[in-house]
Amino acid sequence: MGSLLSSAAKDDQYRLPTDIKPTHYNITIKTDLEKLAFHGLIKVDLEVVAETSTITLNMANLSITKVFIISKTSSVEHTLMASFDTLQQRITFKIPKSLPTGSHALLVIRYSGELTGSMLGYYKSAYEVDGETKHYALTHFEPTSARRAFPCWDEPLLKATFAITMISRKGTINLSNMSAISEEPLNSGVNTSPELEEILGPIKDDNWKITKFETTPVMSSYLVALANGEFEYFESSVKMPLSKKILPLRIYATKEHIHQAQFALDAKAAVLPLYEKIFNVEYPLPKLDTLVASDFDASAMENWGLITGKITVFLLDPDSGDLQAKKLVASIQSHEVAHMWFGNITTLEWWTYVHLNEGFATLMGEVIIPDKIWPEWRVNSEFITGHLNRALSLDAKISSHPIEVDIPDPNHVSQPLQYCACCLLTSAKMCSSKVFPVISRSICLETPSRKIFGKAGFPVLTVTEDEKGISIKQDRFMEANNVAEENKTVWNVPLKIVTEKDGQRHVDNTHLLAERTTHVKLDASKSFKLNADTTGVYRVLYTPERLAVIAAEATKENSIFSLEDRLGLVQDSFASAKAGLAKVSGALTLVESWENENEYLVLSGIGDITNLISTFWESPKIVDGLNTFRRTLFVPIVEKLGYDYPSDESHDVRLLRTIAISQAAYAEDKSVVADLQSRFKHYTDTGDDSQIASDLQRVVFTTATKYGGRSEWKNVVELHDRPRTPQEKNAAIFALGATQDEDLIKETLEFIGKKARDQDIVLFFSGLGSNFKARRALTEYFQKNYDILFKRFESNFSLPFLVKLSSEYYSSMKDLELLEEFYQDKDTSKYKLALAQTLDEIRARAGYVTRSLKEIVEWLGKRK
Repeated sequence: MGSLLSSAAKDDQYRLPTDIKPTHYNITIKTDLEKLAFHGLIKVDLEVVAETSTITLNMANLSITKVFIISKTSSVEHTLMASFDTLQQRITFKIPKSLPTGSHALLVIRYSGELTGSMLGYYKSAYEVDGETKHYALTHFEPTSARRAFPCWDEPLLKATFAITMISRKGTINLSNMSAISEEPLNSGVNTSPELEEILGPIKDDNWKITKFETTPVMSSYLVALANGEFEYFESSVKMPLSKKILPLRIYATKEHIHQAQFALDAKAAVLPLYEKIFNVEYPLPKLDTLVASDFDASAMENWGLITGKITVFLLDPDSGDLQAKKLVASIQSHEVAHMWFGNITTLEWWTYVHLNEGFATLMGEVIIPDKIWPEWRVNSEFITGHLNRALSLDAKISSHPIEVDIPDPNHVSQPLQYCACCLLTSAKMCSSKVFPVISRSICLETPSRKIFGKAGFPVLTVTEDEKGISIKQDRFMEANNVAEENKTVWNVPLKIVTEKDGQRHVDNTHLLAERTTHVKLDASKSFKLNADTTGVYRVLYTPERLAVIAAEATKENSIFSLEDRLGLVQDSFASAKAGLAKVSGALTLVESWENENEYLVLSGIGDITNLISTFWESPKIVDGLNTFRRTLFVPIVEKLGYDYPSDESHDVRLLRTIAISQAAYAEDKSVVADLQSRFKHYTDTGDDSQIASDLQRVVFTTATKYGGRSEWKNVVELHDRPRTPQEKNAAIFALGATQDEDLIKETLEFIGKKARDQDIVLFFSGLGSNFKARRALTEYFQKNYDILFKRFESNFSLPFLVKLSSEYYSSMKDLELLEEFYQDKDTSKYKLALAQTLDEIRARAGYVTRSLKEIVEWLGKRK
């Protein structure tokens, strides 16, 4: 059970001393869901690596009531004095007599803590039963919050085994990483000890129980998991291909949610055996559970043996046909199962390598494995429109950094996850299908990925033609178009050139651009394209004439260009226009040439027009003109496919209908808007939602609120407060932000402070930020309530998202200056990268508007 990468721990201010090593934790935790508190007794077996008279470990938000150490050499017990470093979240114990090198000791700590709603450490989650608010407790430790549940050496390299005992009220269920080996009523003096009874407090034996779990394998503290509450569960099992063992699987949730948990359980059962087969390493634990949490900061967490996550990523109405929701549940469950091997069996040494941990789980869990089980979903192609494009957009900013970057302070862990997954995918494409699984198991990605991707940013390849072939020049791609300042890097770029050979598609993989420029011999009179299947992490810039030729070829029925080639072409065109490297009219003309397009994924890429509209949101004529153009692309598809979703239709048609209706509605087509409004009215008047396909919930709710008044807004509030599914609640959240009424915008913002759950505030900000009329009000709200929001979210993953979502939509230098002024006197250390990316985005948008406003007006004028 080794670390992901083996290297010596850095002896700096952020790392614990290495003179003491924990080898085993025996942890007993009593959970009191009525008092919302917990008490703990922890015994840690220590190995003394170097003689020491102090013991330093991590602790946060806990109260220690007693601590002593027993040297296993002398059997002498010493009560210890402690000093606490709040900033570093460390506690140091002074030992009366030094512990000699090579000796062993037992550290015993009695402590207590509160179950807060922080969504970190051991915390409370609220739910309602018959109008009564109830609570359960669960953990979320990554990256540095195990110390909030028990004092520990809270660093990934400092692995140990864990024996967990949980004391709780009868009628509740206790969960942890391992299977329970015993559970019985708590009986004072029979299954307790004097030191344990010190932490129990006054209890009645018939009200409490004690659950003991098997000891874990050697593992990192951030992967430990606990939960206690009135859960219900579904269960199944799978036969594992290597061990031939029958592995029990369960998914837990509260009573109100458990009926929607079956698909997540089925998805876990489908993917788990494949991972064991591909990695050729047995799954070492006796079970694998999933707990669906009502309050959860991240999407999900890969605790070994007990995956946890939000209701929105694990629940699916069994009667729902919402394909996107189904794909989300499957991909998240698969992602977390990937971590059972990559992250849990083999673990990162330090948070510097979190990109490999998460990037690999993204690639395996969201692309490779789902593609084997659900090939009709075409996740390989969706990877381009999703992960790749978003990752390149982030990495095109001056604030970008290399994938692997030193992270000395674990409290400021940054996760460039999507970009890393893209790099790993490129590595996979450069290797054979037989070689990559071996590479993935050994993590020998030095060649080719580190040589290709170990630098900040990525290149844009400019292609020019002559009679002998093509010349290719690489420069750093920058959204703000300040290449001259940063154009110092030369990447090793796999070109992968698509050409026509004997009337057939041919891909040449032999060329690697390792210099600033190169020349490739080919027949430029025939069609060609770089970056076959858009697997390389780079953009390509063609001449307008060549772009037109490629576009024409791409529309042919038997084109040599694949679907993935077309996706990359659209994305490169819009990205190059935003960076000032090409004209936006060229990108728009490219889209116009595909006006009769019926491929869902291409139309999804064409959705970049939405981003263009969002950039020019304060130029009404451009917004109206682009919406008119957008209607010509999508309304005919709506008219052809209608609003009904037959159960026997293909996945592609279902997705095509959804995107066409959504885009037509957002483009303000009167007919589509009226139809969606009538469906919403029928639902709220009768309670019958049969006219609203689950795929259309968000656009129906949003349209009704946008074009309605207080009555529709109140109806959406009701749907938010009493949703039938998690997806319906999310749809209601986005819809509340869509209102065009200033008073209702204000009330939506007030709603955030009064009624929104912490985990949902990011969704509220996203919905409001999508509404042009609410943008400035959202910024004002965030800035006015900054201190409150900072305190509320300073330890969570949400804070950086709130910083971005409250202002990244601006498109002028004046707004940039006002934003910089606001943050001038703020401590931005908790969201430094998010703020830098936001400022870069505004700067790029401002340049885009300045350069392209007149050009877009002229292009739109020619279409009339």
